[in-house]
Amino acid sequence: MSEVRTGPRGHLAFTVLAAAALAAAAGVWFGMPHEKHIPNLGVLLVKLVPFVLAVEAIARLRLSQRARRRVALAAIPVSFLVYFGYFVPRVFFESGNGNSIYYLLLTLTPFLILALVLAYRLGGGAPGMSRRLGYAMLLLQLSGVEDLAYLTVNNHTDPEWTPIPQVWTWADHMTVFVGRPLTKNEAFVFIAVHVFIAALVLALPDRFWRRLVPRRPVAAAEEPVPEPEPATTAPRL
Repeated sequence: MSEVRTGPRGHLAFTVLAAAALAAAAGVWFGMPHEKHIPNLGVLLVKLVPFVLAVEAIARLRLSQRARRRVALAAIPVSFLVYFGYFVPRVFFESGNGNSIYYLLLTLTPFLILALVLAYRLGGGAPGMSRRLGYAMLLLQLSGVEDLAYLTVNNHTDPEWTPIPQVWTWADHMTVFVGRPLTKNEAFVFIAVHVFIAALVLALPDRFWRRLVPRRPVAAAEEPVPEPEPATTAPRL
């Protein structure tokens, strides 16, 4: 298999986007309150900025096959250690504080999505499919599937949660889109629409999504360099 040759320019887009993602994540983590409540759609969009920048950075990653193997040996275990060495002990510690543990899990979920997308990209996955995987999983996180699962897979005895509430007052990620808490049936539609869009993101080919964005020349770093033909010597007569 031929390898991809990447010069300094091939790494520029990734470096800029990765730095911007880290800066945006630091701004959200240190500059915004750690709370479950989402006051408006603008706050939700701001909190999604680091995720979008990180997905785009991963999609722009240009590495040879050998370099991908080396980076994977470090990046994937480090991703696991961040999960296991930070989020897991924090979840155990905050287990008695509902709001804190909820915020931790909301932060952990995009991190796990990015770790999965990074593993796919380092394994040789295409940039377009890396984006589609990242955004499809984000849509599933925002869909409300977890809210519905909380109500159906657990054996609730509290009258507050059984039967399924008629108005979903706790689902701020739904409320911010329509300006009021959704009814049960509206929540079901909200979930179904998000899951359907996520399925479309995964099912429709890259050429469909390219039509929605301005065309740009394909980076030379993505083109494999053909291996030279073996030299041959003409037989002597």
